[in-house]
Amino acid sequence: MSTVADALVQRLRTWGVPRVFGYAGDGIDPILAALRRADGDPEFVPVRHEEMAAFMATGHAKYTGEVGVCLATQGPGAIHLLNGLYDAKLDHRPVVALVGQVVSTALGTGYLQEVDLHALFKDVCGQYLQTVSAPEQLPVLLDNAMRTAISERVPTCLILPHDVQRADAVEELPHTHGVVPSSAVVARPRVLPREDDLRRAADLLNAGRKVALLIGRGAAGAERELAEVVDVLGAGATASLVGKTVITEDAPWHTGVMGHLGTTASAELMAGCDTLLIVGSNDPWTEFYPEPGQARAVQIDIKARVVGGKYPVEVPLVGDSTETLRALLPLLTPNPDRSWEQEVFASVARWRRIAGARAQAPADPLNPELVVHELSAALPLDVQVAVDVGSACYWYARHLALPVGAPAHTSGYLASMGCALPYGLAAKLHAPDRPVVALVGDGAMQMNGLLELITVADRWRTWADPRFVVLVLHNRDLSEVSWEQREMEGDPRFETSQRVPDFPYAAYAELLGLRGIRVDAPDEVGRAWQEAFQADRPVVLEAVVDPNVPLLAPHLPEEKVDTMRRALEQESNEAALEQLRRQRADEGR
Repeated sequence: MSTVADALVQRLRTWGVPRVFGYAGDGIDPILAALRRADGDPEFVPVRHEEMAAFMATGHAKYTGEVGVCLATQGPGAIHLLNGLYDAKLDHRPVVALVGQVVSTALGTGYLQEVDLHALFKDVCGQYLQTVSAPEQLPVLLDNAMRTAISERVPTCLILPHDVQRADAVEELPHTHGVVPSSAVVARPRVLPREDDLRRAADLLNAGRKVALLIGRGAAGAERELAEVVDVLGAGATASLVGKTVITEDAPWHTGVMGHLGTTASAELMAGCDTLLIVGSNDPWTEFYPEPGQARAVQIDIKARVVGGKYPVEVPLVGDSTETLRALLPLLTPNPDRSWEQEVFASVARWRRIAGARAQAPADPLNPELVVHELSAALPLDVQVAVDVGSACYWYARHLALPVGAPAHTSGYLASMGCALPYGLAAKLHAPDRPVVALVGDGAMQMNGLLELITVADRWRTWADPRFVVLVLHNRDLSEVSWEQREMEGDPRFETSQRVPDFPYAAYAELLGLRGIRVDAPDEVGRAWQEAFQADRPVVLEAVVDPNVPLLAPHLPEEKVDTMRRALEQESNEAALEQLRRQRADEGR
């Protein structure tokens, strides 16, 4: 007789779940036994910490577009899942968390590891959070958790008490009152705006003379349509950070990423436009949008609640981005005046000169911008990229030229440090024949990366392509926060809070049986990237970089620069002051 745990595993298989990310604990022993009996279908992927299981499930959802599943025991195991699940919630990714619970008869007694899991998960998994109380419930509750996660693009949670996991499964549900049958199916609707709204949007866009597009992750799949809109209207286009992968940035009208991490060209596009078309974006950097009243706006999004949520929108279009743009294009009139287009081209060319100059600027011992800039030429065409939060994300946004179709992900709205290694592992496990590169600061590497490097060392021999390259920007500083303290608060760097302890990252990789490469001079960088991607095993490339290279927003207002300058003067940090002067001069300030 099979158990409820066996029925759970079988239902996951019916849904096509390829792997479950988790960490063992006695509260889920029956599920672990069922996974053992399943003989790798689905595969159980053990991690070093439950937070990593949730991050990997979110990463799986991001790289594959499919639902990610994570598994943890009750109490501390469940608590550890929260950060990765919030990452899924804020970035709208489908994840199902399977969580053990103490035996039902002990609930409410203050039992060992007893935690009120409904209270714990009610926010992060609020759209679907249920406890399986009887074997008859298992199929319908799991199906509902999966369907809700997929259709609403949210994390959901199913709680399974230990005694219910061990109970005999119901082979055939009785057709009776109170027993609900279910199917492991889901479908997506076709969503298009009304014709009247499309015509109003076209009239607004046709009237514009300086049109700008803001492209977000929701525009994925609409590359050709976006390029046609730009061409017809003589427009320029910028991307949100998470929309960076939608269109390659080599077009002369693409200004790069917008926002604090973005480019001068994107800041100039937003400051100069009179019309804005937002496609699949809900970017939070509202101070980098056009000033309210400056530009008339149209917004396209599949979610009605998003439209108008970040900028005053005159014409909302609720629908799939690709199909909406296809319906809109025949209504657009070619713009005969190409003067704005030429302004955009000039702005993009100017930014590319600035980026090149910044990458080549001297630093002690090594410029982090150079390290990421040089990576572009070394990237394999089929690479998958994982980016951590911090200074590495700035340099990724500004300098990394991704190959066409290359996926790249970071923790977008949650902006949680420690995401890159679990993301990279999720990408690699999904496509073991494709290389992976992870960009990580030393703070994030010490937070989570060193743990999951153990997982890399444990698994790499099973991969068809062993290339898994981890760049560690080693500057002994939580540099993004250090620069935020200076810019936002006017405070000097707080050594006690900001110092990252020294650690031999490349040597540690060698200790694990991986390859370690350490660089601290500009003329070593290009060769180091070549060696990393030619290695016969995963590589940690430790770049010893200068923490004094500023993380400046494009065209930062002078009052903020003065605030930053005063903070640096309190530090007596002449090296950072010189870097600040150089970067302001690059922008003509």
